[in-house]
Parts: sequence; structure tokens; C-alpha cells
Amino acid sequence: MTTLSRLWGIVPAGGAGTRLWPLSRAGSPKFLQDLTGSGRSLLQATADRLSPLVGEQLIVVTGAAHAPAVRRQLPEVARILAEPTPRDSMAAIAWAAATVERIAPDGIVGSFAADHVIGDVDGFSACITEAVEVAETGLVVTIGITPTGPATGFGYIEAGDPLPGFETARAVTAFVEKPDAARAASYVASGDHSWNAGMFVCRASVLLDLLAENHPELAAQARALAAEPDRLFELWEDMERIAIDHAVAEPAAAAGRVAMVPARFDWEDIGDFDFLGGLLPRRDGVAVLGSDKGVVVEDGSGLVVHGTDRVIAVLGLHDVVVVDTPDALLVTTGDHAQQVKAVVDRLRAEGLTEVL
Repeated sequence: MTTLSRLWGIVPAGGAGTRLWPLSRAGSPKFLQDLTGSGRSLLQATADRLSPLVGEQLIVVTGAAHAPAVRRQLPEVARILAEPTPRDSMAAIAWAAATVERIAPDGIVGSFAADHVIGDVDGFSACITEAVEVAETGLVVTIGITPTGPATGFGYIEAGDPLPGFETARAVTAFVEKPDAARAASYVASGDHSWNAGMFVCRASVLLDLLAENHPELAAQARALAAEPDRLFELWEDMERIAIDHAVAEPAAAAGRVAMVPARFDWEDIGDFDFLGGLLPRRDGVAVLGSDKGVVVEDGSGLVVHGTDRVIAVLGLHDVVVVDTPDALLVTTGDHAQQVKAVVDRLRAEGLTEVL
């Protein structure tokens, strides 16, 4: 059996994507939607690019409320794990990794978010193939995204020396939290920092053993859940809420047990409308998601999400974001795209949860 044939894909599909409200909702999150105009949802596109690498060895972990929609979109995926309640990324990934460990004790797992946009599938495959080879040595491998600017919305990976015997892999010295603008600029200038996209590849047993070093109860619960699925509700209730970065990646990096393979592909995280607008073709200066029939632009630029039969006219406004849905309308600018979450928080505080 080749190393790559032991690879299992894990796709955590969760979160409401509040910075894309009102397009993304709790009941219809962004990963279930076609946000690129490709005809495939972000989740389906993720499965499409993993399929050549993992075949049928794919596990999707999602919330119980979204599981029926995930099954409709991915009828070919046999293993869909439904979380009773949100528990952050570590519980979901550990549950899936423990499931792989029971099926294939020497299995290697790769965790890939359901809402990333990657156009170069061949470049992605080459990168993951090297990551799997490095993971065979017992290291946790993360994929580093080359920064295109001093973004403050991402965490960063600090890379050390090259790993002998591998094409591009480097040791990881630290994971750095989202920085302020000055530190982000210094990271980009150093050439030794990459964006952390949250993609991890390692042996399933290594991941769970590393988790057990600092969070033994969570590791034990995940393994128990894989062994006795009927205990889901009993075990899930007490599982710790923590992200994989904090639970495994950061302590493992401090111990010299993490490597980084730089991405050989373009990557986008559609975290807000500013990023979304950059992915779509423009007409008269405006990117349109949905039908452009009824969208009229005179001396304007930005993004229009057209989800109703209404005519939308943009006149003399630049960097505008208009998101039109049947029950809610958002008008903002690209510069304020990261602050849409504050609107969602305000709506929730005022009890207007019917539009969330």
C-alpha cells in the first residue's frame, strides 16, 4: 500500500459565516452555497478536489441541522458525522481521526475546511502529496499560504530550516495569532511567515496521541465515540470546545513536531464580501453574484449580490457592497466588510433572530 493510498480526507463543515450575512445564514451557511458562480457549492468543490487524492476515503463532519443538506449535495460520501452541538474544530477533527484510526490504524488524515476556494487542483494535489510524505515521518504537517499582503485577519506560521530529504518542507517554529498591521507587515517582509489556512496532515494516531498529551479527556472521548457511536449524545455533551490550532498545532510546534509545506496554488478564504468581490468577474466596475439582469450601474464599483427580482441601481458609489435577499438588505463598503459580524451581533441583541 502506498503512502498516498492511506490518506483520508476530513472536511469540517461548520460555522454560520456571519461576515457574509445576509447571504450566509445559520440555516444556509456559506459552505452550502455556490459563491463563485461555478455551479458547485464550496463544499462540493472541496470534495471534488479531494476525490483524486482520497477516493472514497472522505469524512465530512457537520452540524446535525446541516447534515441532510450535506447528504443531498454529496450523495457519494458514505461517512457524514453529525455533531449534536458546535464544539469548535478539535472535537470534530478528533472524532473523524479516531474513526479513521479504528478503520485503518496506519491511516493518515488531512483536514481541509469546506469553505476555501482553490482553483489549481494539480498544484493542490502536488502540495498535499508532499505533505503526506512528510507526515509519514510522524510530524504534523500544515500548509502555508504565501501572503499577498499584510493581512490582519489570518494567523501566521513561522517557518524555520528546510527539512532534509523533502522538496519544499520546512520546520515550523511557531504559530502566531492574528497580528496588528505593523506586525503583519514585518511578518510579510521577513519571508519566513505564511498564512495559516488551517490545513493539517498527519497520521491519525499521531494527532490523537498529541491531543492526549495536553487534553487527555478529549482524546479519550473521541476514541470512545469512534468505538461506540451509540454513545454520541452522552460523550459529546462534555467534549471540550477548543480549536485544533490551540489544542495540537501550537504545543506540537513548540516541541519541534510540526512541518510546513508551502502552497503551490492560489488560495482564497471567502471570509467577507471584500474577498468575495475579488473572486467574481466585473461588469461596469461591479462584481455580481446571481443574475445580473436588473442590476444597473452608473459610475460605480463594488459588489452586488442579487437574490431577488428587484432592480438594483448603483449610481456614483464606489467600493459599495449591496446584498439583496428576500427578507434582509445589507448596504456597506468593502472597507467595512470585516465588521458585518457586528451587525449580526446587534440583530441578535435586539431579538431579530428571524433574519439570522
